[in-house]
Amino acid sequence: MEAKVLDSWVLAEFATPEALVSATQQMREKGFQGMDTYSPYPLHGGSEALGLPPSRMPFIALGGGLTGMVTALTMQTWMNTIDYPLNVGGRPLLSLPAWVPITFELSVLFAAFGIFFGLLGLSKLPQPYHPAFESEEFRSASTHGYWLSIPHPTGTDAADVKNQLTALGATHVTVVSGENE
Repeated sequence: MEAKVLDSWVLAEFATPEALVSATQQMREKGFQGMDTYSPYPLHGGSEALGLPPSRMPFIALGGGLTGMVTALTMQTWMNTIDYPLNVGGRPLLSLPAWVPITFELSVLFAAFGIFFGLLGLSKLPQPYHPAFESEEFRSASTHGYWLSIPHPTGTDAADVKNQLTALGATHVTVVSGENE
């Protein structure tokens, strides 16, 4: 079975965020997949309307924090008890309470790095090109526009999708073409 080649997208602009979320939900219920929304700010209910799974970011942050904690404890154990043991004032060589600040700092640092790089990876950023960028009207997505993009298989008519989006309240509907993803 051959996969459908997606090299065009139907873009629809909506007047309000509520109209965009409602249209996204209705188009998903009609069986459309691979949709994405664009707006100047995060939309309440947008993730649910797109049918996105729960975020994996908390687990990435936890993994980064635990990695930082293990790294800090391993590093301090090696340095203070094996590599260069130094008895200062009779304190024990393996002194966990004295290591809390470094352990905390490395946990926070590694969690922050995990979140930063995890977000870039999960968002597939940087994305220097998307066919939607070719639409001059699409520039409003960063200031005041609410847009929905729906992937469209090659060789099929986009008029049906355009009519459905117009019926759902789209103020502007266009088809953009681009290279295969």
